[in-house]
Order: sequence, then C-alpha cells, then structure tokens
Amino acid sequence: MTATDRFTPAAASRRILPSLAAPAAVAVAAAAGAALLYVRDPHRSGSYGFCPFHVVTGLWCPGCGGMRAVHDLTHGDVVASLSSNVFVAPLALILVVAWVRWVRRRWRGENGRMIVVGPVATTAVLGALAVFTILRNTPWGSVLAPT
Repeated sequence: MTATDRFTPAAASRRILPSLAAPAAVAVAAAAGAALLYVRDPHRSGSYGFCPFHVVTGLWCPGCGGMRAVHDLTHGDVVASLSSNVFVAPLALILVVAWVRWVRRRWRGENGRMIVVGPVATTAVLGALAVFTILRNTPWGSVLAPT
C-alpha cells in the first residue's frame, strides 16, 4: 500500500468494513432475538418451554423472567419488564452502550472485544446475581420473583 492509498475512501472502506463485521453480526442476532420475543409472547406458560432450574428445584434462577422482561421492553413497557426481572433493563442498557462504544472503536481501526470485564467487576456481578437469586426466593424478597 502506498502513502496515497492509505487515505483514499476505497482504502478506508477496505480497512473499516471488515472490522465492523462482528458488531454487525451481534446487532443482527440481537435484533432477531428481540423481534422473536416481540412477536411470540413468553407470558403464555410453556410458550418457550420451562426453566430447567425452576422445574427441578421450584426456585427462581437469576434468569427466570428474562424473556418476559425483554418482551415487555420490546413493547415499551419498562415497569412490566422490571417486574419480570429487575436485571434485564439495566443489562440491556449496558449492552447497547457497550455495543456503540465497540462500533466506535472498530470504526477508528482499533481491535478488541465488545466488553472486557476484569476480575473485580466479574466478582461484583456474580455476587449481585447470587444475592438477587437468594432474595427472590425468600418471602421478604418475593417482590423480585417474576410475575
């Protein structure tokens, strides 16, 4: 590549477009999942099967109510989403922000993952999910159980 080639639009597109393939694939997969949950209502019992953890133990796992929460988000009902699973709406917001930042980094020619989580953040998230799971399965935390 010559010095003048580096700054032509064709050279820029040859460099940028392949780097946007992974973010584009993630966006397509997320949109397909959201579209499916928009069209097919998980509030109907058994419409997507049953949570194996709940079937075996009778307890709510941290993901129970997640598909109902996404369904409610796709219909613009944030309150109903929070009543199904309080973690889904904030997680969706975090993922959208992370995806936008990822696209920006890729557009500038930087490589890297969408989310890089260190050991402290991983421990904090896993701890919060453990506390959430325990609370939603107790009488005083039943407000956190899916509705």
